[in-house]
Amino acid sequence: MASQAPVVQTKDLTIRFGGNVAVNAVNLTVESFTLKAIIGPNGAGKTTLFNLLSGQYKPTSGSIMFKGREVTDLGAADRTRLGVGRSFQLTNIFPSLSVLENVRLALQSKARVGMVFWRNYRSYSELEDRAYELLRQVLMEKRWAVEAKTLTHGEQRKLEIAILLALDPELLLLDEPTAGMSLEEVPAILELIQQIKAARNRTIMLVEHKFDMIMTVSDSIAVLKEGRLICDDSPEAVACNSEVLEAYLGGGVKNG
Repeated sequence: MASQAPVVQTKDLTIRFGGNVAVNAVNLTVESFTLKAIIGPNGAGKTTLFNLLSGQYKPTSGSIMFKGREVTDLGAADRTRLGVGRSFQLTNIFPSLSVLENVRLALQSKARVGMVFWRNYRSYSELEDRAYELLRQVLMEKRWAVEAKTLTHGEQRKLEIAILLALDPELLLLDEPTAGMSLEEVPAILELIQQIKAARNRTIMLVEHKFDMIMTVSDSIAVLKEGRLICDDSPEAVACNSEVLEAYLGGGVKNG
């Protein structure tokens, strides 16, 4: 039986903005149901790489394969339909709707069920039940009825992950999911990511600055510096790599 194609595979992936090469000939492979972290100093090209993988940006050159299919020229909406889900550094929710309604709308979008604004929300009972189950999965079921704008930042990030899960992506691109959180909020997000990984039905790519968190959750770590991929290895190997320590950690392991 033929081996399964990697979920993500890039070849010489490059994007230029004027004279600046933001991502420079990156060759990256992400296997199914693994968690690959993307790290590097500020300006290394991490978020730009996510923008390329999710279809927000079109590369200057190179290619992107998703599950063996070339998607280089597909836009973000087409990649979402194929199974690519993307979170952003800033939360992307409907603040005036309830927590449950936010997730239900994502489920409606996935199921292509149109929104009829005069229809009572209880008419969507199956979607309601599924939305509540997703909220339970992200430890937010007790907050289902409150307006999203009343949530803490950490709770909003968990809601955003529930919205992503409602779209049922095979690939989750999580861009700094703990950005702006208090230290007290971070463990809940870490637990959530570990639960998603443990289910082994999704592949996760994670941009994160908290090195201890990266070491805890990752199967492998890719390190960018000035748009180039300088290392892609196990957490243990990356932690001992002198070029990584110099570029990313200033010569020693530290948090932040």
